[in-house]
Amino acid sequence: MRVLIIGGSGQLGRALAHEWAADDLLLPSSQACDLSSPAIINTVRELRPDLVLLPGAYTNVDGCTLDPERAYRVNTLGPKYVALACQALDVPLVYISTNEVFNGRATQPYREYDQPDPINAYGRSKWGGEQAVLQHAPHAYIVRVAWLFGGPRNFVRTMVRLGRERSLSRDPLRVVTDEVGSPTYARDAASAVRQLVEHGIPGIYHIVNSGHCSRYELARASLQALGIDVPIEPIALAEFSRPSTPPAWTPLHNSAAAALGIELRPWQDAVTAFVQSMDPDQ
Repeated sequence: MRVLIIGGSGQLGRALAHEWAADDLLLPSSQACDLSSPAIINTVRELRPDLVLLPGAYTNVDGCTLDPERAYRVNTLGPKYVALACQALDVPLVYISTNEVFNGRATQPYREYDQPDPINAYGRSKWGGEQAVLQHAPHAYIVRVAWLFGGPRNFVRTMVRLGRERSLSRDPLRVVTDEVGSPTYARDAASAVRQLVEHGIPGIYHIVNSGHCSRYELARASLQALGIDVPIEPIALAEFSRPSTPPAWTPLHNSAAAALGIELRPWQDAVTAFVQSMDPDQ
């Protein structure tokens, strides 16, 4: 099977490439498959894949706020172009989306068909991408992930790096305690995506590690998994100044994939597995 991954250099893209390593894998560069250009339609059609995986996106949340036009071009129009190519080829498309399509004002974890209501430019652009894919792709999988970790740049790795740096000085880390979500290990998510495709039932799915936590709790678990003893000071989201406003409470509930027997391990176990696999010099 010819599998095209658009955005294969990101942390989820690399994990997906590992899952499909035994197939005829197509991993074009971001220049060759430029999501901001309609030329990507012909590029995908010429590659003639049997399956398209689209983890690629403009994921700089603050950057999206500062440049919403770029966010729209890449995260909304880009998926539309790819979906049109998949429509012409009549092949399935897996589009990776985000918890940030929700407004964060729920009182229980969001299910797959709860109504999105994004509150920032990144969330709006990804919600637009979802709609474009569902409109144009014949066999579309919308896979929402959240708080992704598993590559060289993510919250968990940053907390471990800062914790190591401050282990001697004992200067406290300051971490937000009132932003709550569903941590997602890229390797676990990629395995779940592979299982979804094998089941062959398109739709909207929430692929996250089970359970949810605050950023503060995630930082504590990341350091404790390596025995790093550094004080962590809880702060409010309002105290952390940034261009974008993240939704405060967006745990995702895996209902649709669980109905197919696809469930991910608890986030605590996934965090421990990741941090213990990290190169201690990184």
